Amino acid sequence: MKAFTMNEMTELIKGGTMSTNLEVGIVGLPNVGKSTLFNAITKAGAEAANYPFCTIEPNVGVVDVPDNRLAVLAEMFGSKRILPAAMRFVDIAGLVEGASKGEGLGNKFLSHIRQVDAIAQVIRCFDDPNITHVAGSIDPIRDIEIINTELCLADLESVEKRKQRIEKIAKSGDKDARAELPLLERIIEGLGEAKPVRAQGLDEEELEMIKELTLLTAKPSLYVANISEDEVSDYSANEHVKRVEEYAKNEGAGIVVVSARIESEIAELSDEESAAFLEDLGLEESGLTKLIKASYALLGLINYFTAGEMEARAWTIVNGTKAPQAAGKIHSDIEKGFIRAEIVSFDDLQACGSQNAAKEKGLVRLEGKEYVMKDGDVTHFRFNV
Repeated sequence: MKAFTMNEMTELIKGGTMSTNLEVGIVGLPNVGKSTLFNAITKAGAEAANYPFCTIEPNVGVVDVPDNRLAVLAEMFGSKRILPAAMRFVDIAGLVEGASKGEGLGNKFLSHIRQVDAIAQVIRCFDDPNITHVAGSIDPIRDIEIINTELCLADLESVEKRKQRIEKIAKSGDKDARAELPLLERIIEGLGEAKPVRAQGLDEEELEMIKELTLLTAKPSLYVANISEDEVSDYSANEHVKRVEEYAKNEGAGIVVVSARIESEIAELSDEESAAFLEDLGLEESGLTKLIKASYALLGLINYFTAGEMEARAWTIVNGTKAPQAAGKIHSDIEKGFIRAEIVSFDDLQACGSQNAAKEKGLVRLEGKEYVMKDGDVTHFRFNV
C-alpha cells in the first residue's frame, strides 16, 4: 500500500483523465436576457444583440463555485494555490414556438439541449419598450408553456418512435419489452397533455428503463426570473415573479430571481468592488452565486476537499457517491486501486485548527469502499497503482 503525498497526487492528476463536471443548459425565448446573463456569469462575450437567433452555436462557460471553506483549508495547510469546483453553463440558442417542428433553430436547439444534465429557463419578468419581446408582450407563464410544450412535443416524437420498435419486440415474447410498453404508453399520455416526464411520478426503475432516450422533460429544471435592475433590492411588488413562483411551486421546480443587467455590471468589477456594489444594493450574494447554489441543489451535488502544500481543491460529486467513485473523480487509477479514505469533516477540522489536532481527538477516520461521502469531507485517499 502506498499513501501518496499531495505533490505526488498533483502530478498523477496532471497525467490522468479528469472527470467532467455536470452541465446546466441556459434556455429561453429570444430577448428575455438569456445571453446577457450567460455573458455576465462566464464573461464569455457571446453575441447578445437585440434580435432573435444571434447565438447560433452553444457557448460553454465554466465558472468557479464559491466556497469559503477552501480559503480556510489553504491557510491551514499552507497551500500554494486554491482550486475551486467548477460549474459548466451552456448557452443554447434561443428557441421559438414550433421549434419541435424545425422552426427557428429547432433541430439544432433540441440536439444541443439533449446533451445537458439540467435546464435553467430564463424568463423575462421586466418591462422595457426598447427590448422587443418575440411575442409582443410580457407574459412569463405563456413563455414557460411555449418552451415546455416544445420540449414535450420533441419527447413525444422520441417516445412514439421507441414504442413502435418495442411493440415489435414485445410480440416476439420479450419480457423486458413487455414490461416497457405500458410505461411508454403512460409517458405518451402525459406528454400529450403537456406534462413533463419529471412531473409524471416515475420511479427509479422506470427512469432507468427510458434513460437512453435522453428525454428533455425528464431533466431537472429551474426557472430564472429576470427582473429589472431597479427591482433587484426589492422585487416583492413584481407580479410577473409572483406568477412564476406559483408555477414553479406547483411543478416542484426551483426558481432563482436575478437581474441579468446587474450581473453584467458585477462581472466587470474586481472582487472588492463587487462586494461593495452588492452591499450598496443591500444584497448578500450575487445572482450568479444564487444560480450556482440552486443548480447544485437541483442536481443533488456536494463538494469534498483535498488539501496539502501544493493546493487546496474542491471536487464536485453527486450526493450519495461512495468513496471509491469519489476518488475516481480525481483519477481513474485511484478508484481502481482504492484501499481506504482518510477523512475528517471540515467543521471538525476547523474547530481543531489542524490535521494533527483532529487526529489527536480521534476525529480523523479511515473509511472503506462502502463509505458514502458527505459534503465538506476533507479527504486523503490511500490506494495501490
